[in-house]
Amino acid sequence: MTLEPFRCGAIALIGRPNVGKSTLLNALLGQKLSITSRKPQTTRHRIHGILSSRTAQFIFVDTPGFQTQHLNALNRLMNRGVRHALDEVDVVLLVVEAGHFGAQDRALLKLVSSGKPFFLVVNKIDRATPVEILPFLQSVSSEAAFAEIVPVSARSRKGMDELLRTLERYLPERAAIYPDDAITDRDERFLAAELVREKLFRLLGDELPYGSSVIIDKFEEEGNLRRIYASIVVEKDGHKAMIIGAGGEKLKSITTAARLDMEKLFGGKVYLEVWVKVRRGWTDDDAALRRLGYD
Repeated sequence: MTLEPFRCGAIALIGRPNVGKSTLLNALLGQKLSITSRKPQTTRHRIHGILSSRTAQFIFVDTPGFQTQHLNALNRLMNRGVRHALDEVDVVLLVVEAGHFGAQDRALLKLVSSGKPFFLVVNKIDRATPVEILPFLQSVSSEAAFAEIVPVSARSRKGMDELLRTLERYLPERAAIYPDDAITDRDERFLAAELVREKLFRLLGDELPYGSSVIIDKFEEEGNLRRIYASIVVEKDGHKAMIIGAGGEKLKSITTAARLDMEKLFGGKVYLEVWVKVRRGWTDDDAALRRLGYD
């Protein structure tokens, strides 16, 4: 009996803002790793999600939504991250929203070099009827020489098994890079900051100023307890007041929600303390971005 060769490779998830790349990554991994919200540009850092099976190791690279407007230093940096990811991976997945394929999606087609397997993943098919989906799939098939077109619903996890089976055929034959039980290349310090930032996006919604970030000032472990001290960084005093809220209630809600998610992810108790600081103009300051962990 001939054994199937083991396959291992990196897969970039690219797409315009808010098409569901991070939700797709979480659905593929079967657990929450990348933060999500309805607000565009939720993802700001590349993050590797690792899924190992008996025959393959998938290294998914979640990238920020490619930004074609409002190109301050932060957005330029995130766009560079998308381009760098495309140079380093074995397969590229362009994620689009069912029924929508426009100029921003076409701009991303130009970033993908020829020679790499290039998938089109049509997300959010649960929001359209089969009668609507079929003509859309036929239409987008002419946009590029896609190796595969796979319709999915990341929210309901529909199509995940089919996407993984199809992807595996395109991965190079090589040994696993990460241990079987690894789920990401990022440490708990990074994940803690991301969870605080997610609660900012979710609890403030459209009121949230774009110029908001989170840094971890101190991360200590005492047995099964983690003591985490974090700072939310904003550009204006008014933004600070908005996040703190009347009597500190908004900040308390953000902290509590983030702490509960950390305890679930880390598998232990968390003491979380969060402050809000003002650093004017940080989104357009390369030195400030480096200090805040953007690279």
